Amino acid sequence: MTLKGVILQLCALMIFVVMDTTLKLMTAQFSVVQIIWARFFFSFLTVALLIRITSGRLPWRSRAPGLQALRSLLLMGCSLMFTAALAHIPLVDATAVGFASPLITVALAALILREPVSARRWCGVGLGFLGVMVALRPPFLTGTPLHWAYLLPLGTATLFGFYQILTRRLAALDDSRVTILHTGVAAGLATSLLQPFVFIAPDAGEWVALIAVGVLGGISHGLLVLAYARAPASLLAPLSYTQLIWASAAGVLVFSDWPDAVTLLGAAIIAAGGILAALPQRSGNKMET
Repeated sequence: MTLKGVILQLCALMIFVVMDTTLKLMTAQFSVVQIIWARFFFSFLTVALLIRITSGRLPWRSRAPGLQALRSLLLMGCSLMFTAALAHIPLVDATAVGFASPLITVALAALILREPVSARRWCGVGLGFLGVMVALRPPFLTGTPLHWAYLLPLGTATLFGFYQILTRRLAALDDSRVTILHTGVAAGLATSLLQPFVFIAPDAGEWVALIAVGVLGGISHGLLVLAYARAPASLLAPLSYTQLIWASAAGVLVFSDWPDAVTLLGAAIIAAGGILAALPQRSGNKMET
């Protein structure tokens, strides 16, 4: 079960980068609020259709509807801040700073979920956090003032840490299909209320891109829910560092944004911390996972 969770998590992370790349492209034409509305609206339609086809019904009833709504709104906040950041800074930089999220998730998993976190994993968290500080591009490293947009992925990371903890908590309360279905409900309703103030009519190609954002979002977060139902949050969270590879590739191929020395240094430190935190630890004949 744990291996399946790891595989599902890695697949979700690759799809996240494809979605983020599309989001960054769309910020040139539309407001962040309209893009996030499309992300959740079409995500919900995708998820509802897939669940209806595979199970023959839509499992709405939740044992914790308040937590489901909170989880959805946390994800909305994450998406708003991260997409706003993408309008101002390179994709790989935003992704690197956002990797405070796995560090926060590991800590919250220990404090809230009472999951065992070894001293080695705590060391990995500390090392990764140092890398995030470098990725924030402090003035003493770059010689230039810190751009305010770099703080948005840090806010995203904090909210996403709580989002992942709620995902793990709800895995013990609701069927995974219920959680997947509820992911876009509260966020979709909240952003729909704002559309009269920001909506710009897309052309045919732009509609395709907006729909794609929603479809990718629905699939990726569905995989995330399934992953957290099969493996501990403290194990899955550090795997998020693999996003750096795909974000770097997308930045170069799509936006011609080559990561500079500061970004690469921060990413390397983050990756080292993530690997340290993710490696299993042997204890006698048992292996920590």
